[in-house]
Amino acid sequence: MARFLLTAMPFTGHVTPLTAVAAELVQRGHDVRFYTGSRHRARVERAGARLVPWEHAPDFDENDMPATFPRLVGRKGFAQMLINMVDCFIRTAPAQVQDLSAEWEREPWDALAADETSVGAALFSESRRMPWTTVGILPLNLLGPGGPPSGMGITPGTGTIGRMRDAALRGLAPVLSRSLVRALDEAEREVGMPPSGRVLDRLVFSKTSVAASGSPELDYGRRDRPSHVRFVGELRSRVPATAALPDWWGDLDGRTVVLVTQGTQNIDPDDLARPALEALRDRDVLVVATTGVPGQDAFPFPVPANTRVAGFVPFADLLPRVDLAVTNGGWGGTLALLARGIPLVVAGGDLDKPEVAARVAWSGAGVNLRTGRPKASAIAAAVDRVLAESSFHDAADAVGKGLRGLGGAARVADLLEHSAWDAPVTG
Repeated sequence: MARFLLTAMPFTGHVTPLTAVAAELVQRGHDVRFYTGSRHRARVERAGARLVPWEHAPDFDENDMPATFPRLVGRKGFAQMLINMVDCFIRTAPAQVQDLSAEWEREPWDALAADETSVGAALFSESRRMPWTTVGILPLNLLGPGGPPSGMGITPGTGTIGRMRDAALRGLAPVLSRSLVRALDEAEREVGMPPSGRVLDRLVFSKTSVAASGSPELDYGRRDRPSHVRFVGELRSRVPATAALPDWWGDLDGRTVVLVTQGTQNIDPDDLARPALEALRDRDVLVVATTGVPGQDAFPFPVPANTRVAGFVPFADLLPRVDLAVTNGGWGGTLALLARGIPLVVAGGDLDKPEVAARVAWSGAGVNLRTGRPKASAIAAAVDRVLAESSFHDAADAVGKGLRGLGGAARVADLLEHSAWDAPVTG
């Protein structure tokens, strides 16, 4: 038996993939702790792991982030992304290091794995010169020698002009992320490290082991990734979440089913849900729309007769019945849909979502609406196109086959076991 500590920022989309890894490790007989926010206790314990809650770090609510990070009030788009990265991800890192240091002193571990936004885990590991594994739960945002910087929603250029554009953007990356670099320097000083002037991806990705969710088919087919980066497909637990099926479940029988989802963050229904339901109201489809909040089974507006609404629907039961999804482009949900060969219409508005939308469109498995607040007419046209053109279904099937063949949580557990047993840490 080995001792593992997993850590993820306290967002559902970050915690869920890592709990799949935790469940796999527990099933193999290992001792697993999970450092994240206390609101995720049930999910962590369902995986068989022990919760190590945020204590010095502010234990925030992902559905009300301005309550903890007031600079986010009224912010969307690029401004929201920068403030979110500085205030939530970077400035909480020294307090995360305090929590991790206290847990290490209480009970050491043999191997640590962290999602790529857990800046505190990276600083803790570097300050103590300990190796760690990065488990990527977002599109791989690792700057390479080719292509544009990831996160901009720009596909790699072709030809001389395209490659020149990409090189110029790579050169601008440190300038565009100057506020992040300053915040990282400050965080390094707070934990007793000399400021390094690094951009974020130079810190948070392990230099020895990166298990990246996704697949080469969703990474523009790039071949310039370091050898220690391994794609692992979709991180899905063997034990699906249990929930009672809604009383309208039988309405799905014999229908073309379209899923509409805005994920679990930035869930203002006026952004995507309302225009999507309007776009689909006269179509011969059954629409399943999720609010993103468990227990909140209605929107604050009337919905068309062909729509069924739930706060949460177990994907394991629903997705085999879905023909197409209209989504905001959350990475975990996108992988879950594509792993089952479901084509997509993606409205990626902020954070990593424009990047997800661009990658889906590049793969041929869906349409990129190029905004997080699309008009109903644009959604209707995209849905009609995806349902009518077989190429989208064929591409989604191909991407799904690739994702399913990469091993998922079991592959990550293999890598972590190797890390623990190759160089075990003693107390």
